[in-house]
Amino acid sequence: MEKIQLTNTLPHVFAGREDTGSDVWLRELTFERGKRYLIAAESGTGKSSLCSYIYGYRIDYSGKIAFDGRNINTLSVAEWCDIRCRHIAYLAQDMRLFPELTALENIQLKNGITHHKSETEIRAMFERLGIPEKLNQPVALLSIGQQQRVAVIRTLCQPCDFILLDEPVSHLDSANNAIVAAMVTEEADRQGAGVISTSVGNNVAIEVDRTLNL
Repeated sequence: MEKIQLTNTLPHVFAGREDTGSDVWLRELTFERGKRYLIAAESGTGKSSLCSYIYGYRIDYSGKIAFDGRNINTLSVAEWCDIRCRHIAYLAQDMRLFPELTALENIQLKNGITHHKSETEIRAMFERLGIPEKLNQPVALLSIGQQQRVAVIRTLCQPCDFILLDEPVSHLDSANNAIVAAMVTEEADRQGAGVISTSVGNNVAIEVDRTLNL
């Protein structure tokens, strides 16, 4: 996948607005593989909705979203499965971890499908993010910041053309933000992937090619 294209896209909840003042809604916009984008937004402007639309979780919008020119509304279930496994790595704002499973088990659920990282690489990421002792603890017992770091590791355990991050460092301090930014940048560079990150103020500290206001 080389491009994600939005054409006059608008959430149904915003219907009737002639101009939202957004760089994204009701615009012709293309996200290109290999480039990095920051979507700066205020709460309630639709950043999580946008991520859900791109990932195919929701369809309550008008206009068009396309992957390499193909309307995503025409994709089959099998095609969506392939896209989510091999083309778009997504970190949702609510992280969607399984609280009853350990941190490592949450990672293994995904990596067992993608086989993208070795166990040594996964353990090294836990070390790098300062949570090696949390590997075998249930996620429910971790702090929100620790859960967010686990979710980042899981996101990076797959091949992809785009890394889609919805407020990926909202619960992290500047030091951990910098570590996450470095890990995302390294993985994107390794795969030639694009990065689309949203933020309401605490931006992930990656260099971006373009900032868009939502």
